[in-house]
Amino acid sequence: MEKQPGHSFSYWQWRVILCSMIGYSMFYFVRKNFSFAMPVLSEQYGITNTDFGIVLTLVGIIYGVSKFLNGFVADRFNARWHMVIGLTVCVLLNFLFGWSDRLSTWITGAESGPDFVGAMVTIMAILLIINNIFQGCGFPPCNRLLVHWVPPKELATKTAIWNTSHSIGAGVLAVLCGYIIGKTGDWRLCFWIPGAIAAFGILFIIITLRDTPTSVGLPELPDTKTEIDEDTSSKAYREFVRKKVFLNPIIWILAIADLFVYVVRFAVLDWGPTFLGKMSVQLSPQLAGWTVGIFEVAGCAGMLCTGWISDHFFGGKSHRVVAVDMFLVAICLVALQLLPSTASPYLVLGLLALAGFFLYGPQALINVTACKHATKKAAASAGGLIGLMSYGSVVITGAGLGAFSDHFGWDHLFILMAGFALVGGILVATLWNIKDDGYLHEQA
Repeated sequence: MEKQPGHSFSYWQWRVILCSMIGYSMFYFVRKNFSFAMPVLSEQYGITNTDFGIVLTLVGIIYGVSKFLNGFVADRFNARWHMVIGLTVCVLLNFLFGWSDRLSTWITGAESGPDFVGAMVTIMAILLIINNIFQGCGFPPCNRLLVHWVPPKELATKTAIWNTSHSIGAGVLAVLCGYIIGKTGDWRLCFWIPGAIAAFGILFIIITLRDTPTSVGLPELPDTKTEIDEDTSSKAYREFVRKKVFLNPIIWILAIADLFVYVVRFAVLDWGPTFLGKMSVQLSPQLAGWTVGIFEVAGCAGMLCTGWISDHFFGGKSHRVVAVDMFLVAICLVALQLLPSTASPYLVLGLLALAGFFLYGPQALINVTACKHATKKAAASAGGLIGLMSYGSVVITGAGLGAFSDHFGWDHLFILMAGFALVGGILVATLWNIKDDGYLHEQA
């Protein structure tokens, strides 16, 4: 146990929040960089979009499963070292990824041709799969840290702040890799330079991050008593997780609702520029390309606002804010569907930004509600189950929406997405009057 007296609880709480944000953003540096190397790989080696699509779908599913399994590990393991192990493996794999063409030559004895390309795609797929297995060591331990350091009544606000680490990591990486490709055209540097930065991130996590309050000589959060505070045996823990997660209807409703949140989100992020360019309201390719950026920025603002509103106006009842937000998302998407062809393109982007503003709050707050009801002893396990369900959305947004557009076109996509948002809102609304959390409170 690392006793470091002399600092207040508030100091350590904010240190853990901010340092885990930076640490988690490093995982994006060695996970999202493949997308920026894809165009160059396609141009140099003739790797097809079909090959890339199969690999990306596979690793998306693998990542969801990894988050699920690592959730159970995170609830029983030191968060700092959990992150360090995962990030270290991902960094090593990224350096190895930059050598995938040479590994292909070593295996096949060729420097070009179908055998060379086939071996190279296989090597990249294997490395990406292993990478995404260990990427699951990123979010679950951070989830554990938040519920151990932040009281339930403040969890929505501070989790919303922490959740901006997703966009920070992805945004900084996008700028970095864009500059690398633009200046050098060398796809290998998209793995080696972010990998080197993430290597420093490993040292940063080791030096700055700590696990629970007791690890620095501070008391645990008050009023967060659970059934397994006294009995810490593996048998008691398994029964506790079974009760709080797998047999808890609240967690399952939240998980299914999160699937709908991610369907809407990934539909816009993956297909946005495509279907916006085909709307009756004509958007130029340049303006349609702003979709993702506007959606993300508005989403971050919405996430911060809804977190604060949840704690200060809804008494920490985050699920109520989620239900309201999902209904507002549906209204925005219906409004987009009903826009006349004479509408301003900027009105389209404004409504889309508003949809993002309302959508990203539920993305953060569904997990907050789940953490409260699973308690700090099983929060990462509940988050893992929800993460598995949310990344199952790639089946719908990938092959599903692709087939939908081929058969029906893009004319009714916003109505379809509004339907997903509406069903998600109705599901969460069924939880309107549930109790605040799953802790054992002293009865008056």
